[in-house]
Amino acid sequence: MNDQEIQEIPIRDDMIRLGQLLKLANLVEDGVEATELIKNGLVKVNGEIDERRGRQLHAGDTVTVNGQTVRITTES
Repeated sequence: MNDQEIQEIPIRDDMIRLGQLLKLANLVEDGVEATELIKNGLVKVNGEIDERRGRQLHAGDTVTVNGQTVRITTES
């Protein structure tokens, strides 16, 4: 059982790239930090390590960094 709280991040479009989401969700300070975390295998998308900064994410996808998880939702 996972008692970790998942923060929901609303996006306007159908898709957001991984590097952009990390900045939007305040999981990183800037694009350089995002690139380093992704390149070093420290970012999980839907529970699996993903090393593509340009990975396209959609509503329902989850991203985990440093024990923090966010889920993408669409703005209503």
